[in-house]
Amino acid sequence: MPTLSLDELARRVGGTLVGAAAGSGAGSGTVSGAATLDTATAGDISLVDTADRLPRLAASRAAAAIVPRGTGPRDRPTIEVDDVHAAFTAAVVCFRPPRPRRRIGVSPQAVVDPSAVLDADVDVHPLATIGPDTSIGAGVTIHAGAHVGAGCRIGAGSVIHPGAVLYDDTVVGQRCTIHAAAVLGAHGFGYRVAVDHYELSAQLGWVELGDDVEVGAGTTIDRGTYGPTTIGAGTKIDNQVMIAHNCRLGRHNMICSQVGVAGSTSTGDWVVMAGQVGVRDHVHIGDRAVLGARSGVSCDVAAGATVLGEPAIDLRERKLQLATISKLPEMRRQLKDLVARVAALAGGSATSAEKVEREAA
Repeated sequence: MPTLSLDELARRVGGTLVGAAAGSGAGSGTVSGAATLDTATAGDISLVDTADRLPRLAASRAAAAIVPRGTGPRDRPTIEVDDVHAAFTAAVVCFRPPRPRRRIGVSPQAVVDPSAVLDADVDVHPLATIGPDTSIGAGVTIHAGAHVGAGCRIGAGSVIHPGAVLYDDTVVGQRCTIHAAAVLGAHGFGYRVAVDHYELSAQLGWVELGDDVEVGAGTTIDRGTYGPTTIGAGTKIDNQVMIAHNCRLGRHNMICSQVGVAGSTSTGDWVVMAGQVGVRDHVHIGDRAVLGARSGVSCDVAAGATVLGEPAIDLRERKLQLATISKLPEMRRQLKDLVARVAALAGGSATSAEKVEREAA
């Protein structure tokens, strides 16, 4: 791992060195790694992304830190920048540069149907399988153990990670990332009762991803019944998400882990679904709506709305409900006191007061 002076690191991340002898080369101090405040050692540079977190720096072992511009001198050298996370990303890359793509071409241990069409610079790793009539664009990487079914189309620059499965006729746009063990195009969970058994609905559709879509590890996107289940361009789907048949997700959605979206649901653009959200079938989520963590959505959500809870309702109303619930023990004590006072004023006995109290409780 390289060692850099703080002068040099400040230059590389576009920041201003504060609290050290800037321009003095080795005299400004050196660092050999980048880590968060909690894990940094004496040779690391760390980051503080907001001014209110600056006091945490004093408890860290980091030799220096990247901080927001204008925070002033601290108890150790700092590099002040306009965008802390962009600068820290650049610092991490200085010490741990990403591994270059390893070009292997088509491995002899891969199984590629003769009718498949592979464009230039495609890498197919060992034990990957590519079915008939499949088209794969330039610069695509198919990692070990991935399965690409018949009739699939994969756009240029996309990456299919180990163990991912693309069922027949799946369409992947350009520059998409499909992470390990994701499954695109499995049968939708649609059944009807036929006398004495369940009968599977038609499974004649497919899955279609727009450009720049990312699908997390272990995520499943079911094929449509007659047409496509579609994921709009730029949408990012986290690990262990379930998107059911016939769904139509808009552009630039952000779908967090363990979300489940039932069949034939649609979303607008820039929708956010936080962790463990559940959405029922045949509803529409409007543009830029936000579904709070663990929300249960059973009806349409208007564009721009933020909802929370089960059932999901407007965030402000949910906050009022939660605030009221937190006061219930105090309100119960007040009610018991008022019942006792009313009974006393009415000249009732202790027994009648207790009866009124029980009925009120």
